[in-house]
Amino acid sequence: MTTTTEHVERKENFAIGILRNYPMEIILGALIVFLIFMAPGFASTHNLLNVLRTVSMLGIIAFGMTAVIISGEIDLSVGAGVALAGCIVAWFAGAIGGWGGVAVGFAVAVSVGFSVGFLTGQFRRWFDVPTFITTLALFAALRGVANLITGGFPLTNFPSGFDFLGGGYLFGIPFPVYVFAFTFVAMHFIMNNTSFGRAVYAVGGNLEAARLSGINVWLVKSMTLAITGVLTAISGTLIASQIGSGTGTTATGMELDVIAAVIIGGTSLFGGKGRIWGTLIGVLFLGCISNGMTLMNVSEYWQYVVRGGIILGAVLLNQVLERVR
Repeated sequence: MTTTTEHVERKENFAIGILRNYPMEIILGALIVFLIFMAPGFASTHNLLNVLRTVSMLGIIAFGMTAVIISGEIDLSVGAGVALAGCIVAWFAGAIGGWGGVAVGFAVAVSVGFSVGFLTGQFRRWFDVPTFITTLALFAALRGVANLITGGFPLTNFPSGFDFLGGGYLFGIPFPVYVFAFTFVAMHFIMNNTSFGRAVYAVGGNLEAARLSGINVWLVKSMTLAITGVLTAISGTLIASQIGSGTGTTATGMELDVIAAVIIGGTSLFGGKGRIWGTLIGVLFLGCISNGMTLMNVSEYWQYVVRGGIILGAVLLNQVLERVR
């Protein structure tokens, strides 16, 4: 009898451990099962690949944002950065012509993304201005620069074949998904297997303790923002390829979806805690629920309400689980 009781208790403890440590994975699984039965066409191969393509653009940036938030900072300018990157690539494609122009434009966009991100971190160091304020200013400024580059009109000077980057398929899989997967693997490795990743967690967990242990805390924060700037430029290029133009109004509100995915994935806004894997789950969750509600003909206004409720619910769930742990 004792052996049977212990066996049952071990099973119960295992189940509780799974629920405690993998809540969003379970919720995502339940959501997918629900949508398979309730959303017409959700489980079709074409629709699932479309979901993956959509979340790829978001997820590429979200993986970088995870490191930023773990370090104790935030970046509200990524949506404007996406628009600016697409406009830069489009302008150089028209000015120089062909793939040479695209290559130069992409290099410039990546350089701008890295520089803006790094300088944002240094502004935090030099003037003690919260990145919330700095990137809020960039939120407006970068989109303004994007519209200055285009003159307020879409630039469509891309060479033949450029649409493959955002809209093409490789071995039956949308090309952006490969970039998304590579970014996930790279950021997962960096955050879990390098001294830089450990420093990011240390800086976000306790800034003063990290400084006293010899970590260059401001360099670490600046580099997380710079990495996110680079990933923003990559995503912006893919989106420009997908829509066929560089437009100053592209990705309006995208920064909120990026941050929402990171929060849903369990990353703490207070810094020091979070997982790249969790952000992957958050990105897939947002993509599935958005696609599912569209297939179910849910009003766009209700979609905003539902997404807001999900973000709040995820924060509350993570807070409760943190206290339990």
